[in-house]
Amino acid sequence: MTTAPTPPAGPARVVVLVSGSGTLLQALLDAATEPAYGVEIVAVGADRPGTVGEQRAAGVGVSTFVCRVGDHPSREAWDEALAETVAAYEPSIVVSAGFLKLVGPAFLRRFGGRYLNSHNALLPAFPGIHGPADALAYGVKLAGATLFVVDEGVDTGAIVAQVAVPVLADDTDDTLTERIKEAERPQLVEWVGRLAREGFVVEGRRVRVGGAVGRS
Repeated sequence: MTTAPTPPAGPARVVVLVSGSGTLLQALLDAATEPAYGVEIVAVGADRPGTVGEQRAAGVGVSTFVCRVGDHPSREAWDEALAETVAAYEPSIVVSAGFLKLVGPAFLRRFGGRYLNSHNALLPAFPGIHGPADALAYGVKLAGATLFVVDEGVDTGAIVAQVAVPVLADDTDDTLTERIKEAERPQLVEWVGRLAREGFVVEGRRVRVGGAVGRS
């Protein structure tokens, strides 16, 4: 059953999850200062204290929180706590912007179909945390970044958008990673804004823009 398109009323409430320096987050924070972008970043969450991403958010008055795995008796308890914390901000979209923790069933029950992740490879090739290094090792000529809707697998969700980045003969893991980030940031900004303004639904392996946010 397909959800009828319904444009969101007002800016979409977005929670962003980070683990590190927050360069993807900064791109979203900058874009969200424009009313026409259609996004209000209502909170930024981290999986550890003291991240630069958390500091970036606090510096512009965005609420922050930390949810550490080690503060909970099990990974399942952490997943439930993360879901509860994020839900308190009533987001219509959650964005993983360099968040290095895999969420579980409790989180996906709450946010499945509206949890986006940006990955630094052209999925389905090279999933996992070493995308650029794996691409170099394989000898591909094109790397890139993929924005997708998170599901129960590891980088297996329905693809929203992709951008290709040529692999240069003298590339290292660091140089390729940095060039992918340069392409990844504008893609993330463009598509989070578009999905927020127009809505979207997940239909099997396809993401249809122009529907109520969530999974049909």
